[in-house]
Amino acid sequence: MQTREVDAAAVQCLLAAAVAAPSIHNTQPWRFGLDPDSGSVKVRADFGRRLSMTDPDLRAQYLSVGAAVFNLRVAAANLGREPVVRLLPAADDPGLLAIVRLAGPAEDGSASLRRLYEAIERRHSSRTPFTGRPVPEPIVTDMISAARAEGAHLEVPDIMGTRRLLRLTQAGEVRNASHPGRVAEVRGWLTAPGCETGYGIPVSAVGALDASGRIPMRDFTGRLPVPHLPALHFERHAQVALLWTAWDRREDWLRAGQALQHVLLTATEYGVRTSMLHQAMEWMDLRAATGGGRQRHCPQLLIRFGYGSEGGRTPRATADVTPRPTPGAEPGSSV
Repeated sequence: MQTREVDAAAVQCLLAAAVAAPSIHNTQPWRFGLDPDSGSVKVRADFGRRLSMTDPDLRAQYLSVGAAVFNLRVAAANLGREPVVRLLPAADDPGLLAIVRLAGPAEDGSASLRRLYEAIERRHSSRTPFTGRPVPEPIVTDMISAARAEGAHLEVPDIMGTRRLLRLTQAGEVRNASHPGRVAEVRGWLTAPGCETGYGIPVSAVGALDASGRIPMRDFTGRLPVPHLPALHFERHAQVALLWTAWDRREDWLRAGQALQHVLLTATEYGVRTSMLHQAMEWMDLRAATGGGRQRHCPQLLIRFGYGSEGGRTPRATADVTPRPTPGAEPGSSV
């Protein structure tokens, strides 16, 4: 691909899509760089935005970066380019998690990616009650297929299985709330009105808690002296889906992140709202328990889905970059 084809408008399209990806506590733990000679976007982890208490092994950070990689693929396909992805391309550079190269004209298989482009801007977590109206089976099947296309699995449990997963999530929420270090870490990413930096969770977007206690939504504010929404009655029978992989390596986390975003954008395309229930995944024993004791069944995330309001949006940081590196800078330097 020639350098002239990576113009400023294309770069902005790619980066705007990438930063719209979901990330734990909206930390946006990624950095991007452009290598115009190869027509590639380098995707790096930003270890300065890691959650040392909540995510000590960086698994959630890799999921977040994987979601950004998927958005890059969708944006590349929308530009008419075939995205070619290499995960963990340099053993001697652990911070370089992926390279997304814009190859020749998009192939027929990229049409499904291109279709998801408009959903990127519309997708965001909804921490509000859902109506309880079941999502039709054909839509759920498409969500399952989206995860499978990325080398992951999406399992939708029955009522008893759902209750078990929600109980484990509630146990994780209780542990988090009683752990001073984790409480402080979460609050460090909570932003007050008028103090938004482009990162973190604004108070206006934290959502309410379930008055019945059936659905364990994360309590970001706790006892902080900030305005609290009154507890609301959430749907009686939640619909959840467990995202899992057969292995639990760094590459699997990146693939799971791509699968997560593929699932979320597919749901968004159908008008289905989603939110993430990650609390059980933050404790080794609870995470293992969500897998039901099955071998080669590595849980990555629990997704709640259904119909309801949009909920509050979280901000995104912007990244400005020119298609050529500045003189003296290393090609692909981060932005």
